[in-house]
Amino acid sequence: MNSYILGVDLGGTNIKAGLFDDGFTAVDELSLLTEAAKGPAHVLERIRLAVKQLTDGNGIDLQQIECMGMGIPGLLDPVEGLSIFSPNFPGWEQIHIVNEMKHHYDFPVYIDNDVRVNLYGEWLHGAGKNCSNLVLLTLGTGLGSGIIHDGKVLYGTTYSAGEIGHMNMYRDGRPCRCGSSGCLGRYVSAVGMVKTFKEKLAAGKSSVIQTWTDGDNGQITALMISEAYDQGDELALEVMHETGRLLGFGLANVINLLNPERIIIGGGMAAAGDRLLGVVRETVNGHALKLSSGSCSIVQAELGSRAGTLGAASYAHKKFMG
Repeated sequence: MNSYILGVDLGGTNIKAGLFDDGFTAVDELSLLTEAAKGPAHVLERIRLAVKQLTDGNGIDLQQIECMGMGIPGLLDPVEGLSIFSPNFPGWEQIHIVNEMKHHYDFPVYIDNDVRVNLYGEWLHGAGKNCSNLVLLTLGTGLGSGIIHDGKVLYGTTYSAGEIGHMNMYRDGRPCRCGSSGCLGRYVSAVGMVKTFKEKLAAGKSSVIQTWTDGDNGQITALMISEAYDQGDELALEVMHETGRLLGFGLANVINLLNPERIIIGGGMAAAGDRLLGVVRETVNGHALKLSSGSCSIVQAELGSRAGTLGAASYAHKKFMG
């Protein structure tokens, strides 16, 4: 009887789930609306619905499931299987996900932070294959990160190692939800870059994007900035350069501290490609320690939105095998 592994990537908008064979080939994948506003119990029910659709839809008995991994945003204790707090999920505090799943499944369930399961995906199956020292950054609404050091995932005392997005870049910069200010993620995420762009418009600069949005700055997106960049728009060039330079200084610190062989840039901002990464690499080369930066490549993620489900399944399998 064939055995299978489940991987779930819990997002604020969508639950992505994948069913994989023991060689990590996808048998089936799906996405359901999370419906987070309806509360934790409803979200867990939606996850079970995703599992049911994957197994029933492919004629697979639950006894054939070896294990399931789940990527959960926010603070958690992966050893206890406890989600402590997730900022985009109303009422989501001290949710013992593993215990809740034990009422429904005989197979083991493992949880980890959503960025770390992305890290497992890229490390084992994507842009980080065969790397022993690796850093993944997910640049989207915010900045998430995970670290492989000497072949092991770094967790830290409270399972929150690798918060590169909260590296202080300005003493009195933009306020951050963490309680500090000037955090790297407040500038180099998609939201951060758009904010920089809007600040420059408010200061009197102009851009072709204003004609695309009929002057409604609320419509401006990071993708628009990339498209304006390709048209040679001066403000888009300035903002992309500024964002890449600041990210480069942040990554120079990361390289000096951790000495990775590869840094992977994932998330929605990775779509900017060399528009952003060209300046990042140039800045790193000019400011990180030469020996360390010379041995570190900065690349785009390979797996895209599949990194979470594939990574969650891979993480679960590693835990299951001990």
